[in-house]
Amino acid sequence: MMALKNKNNGNSDCGCDPYLLSLVEPQNPTATNKPNKSIGLVLATLTGGAAIALSVVCFPFVSPALRRVVLPYVPASTRQVDNVMKALVQNNIKGKSLIDLGSGDGRIVLAAGKKGFQSHGVELNSVLVLYSKFAAWQQRIKNATFSRQDLFKVDYTKYNNIVIFGVEEMMPELEALFEKSLTSSSQVIACRFPLPNWKPSHVIGEGIDTVWVYEV
Repeated sequence: MMALKNKNNGNSDCGCDPYLLSLVEPQNPTATNKPNKSIGLVLATLTGGAAIALSVVCFPFVSPALRRVVLPYVPASTRQVDNVMKALVQNNIKGKSLIDLGSGDGRIVLAAGKKGFQSHGVELNSVLVLYSKFAAWQQRIKNATFSRQDLFKVDYTKYNNIVIFGVEEMMPELEALFEKSLTSSSQVIACRFPLPNWKPSHVIGEGIDTVWVYEV
């Protein structure tokens, strides 16, 4: 009977201090980990939300690079813009039409508009198109317009001046496009990379700011 009693009572009759027993007895892991799990869940939610928000913001800038024609957004420097304006004015064609292929934030189109050109920019990135339109409205340049459009679907017969900030890999394809699409009164102003087979009438600037001018 005594052995049975001790078995049922467990440690209650061992003569040990109950406080000391409480220090060595295992704790409830569920109760201990619950606050940590809540904090982890909150952190995971915040991190995931931030990643989604970043993806939404960046996608319009990255998506054009996923297309057949790769024109990454690289803003033109002040000297590049000045060199393009010199090429336009030197040929004494002020007041004629101009199109900027891959117009980005619109600075070439806006600068040409200020000099009297009826200028238009085409850009695949809808965010940059909206930004450029707002800049034209803010600066009150009515002869500078912008549209979201594929440069391979442009009617080039409307323009006397074609400005292109291209990448080296696509210049041969653009050259072939210009040979089929441009009129005899047009000129091409290539920035950063020249057309591979055409001979420029003159070159302005040097290094990454170089501008090649081609008479059609």
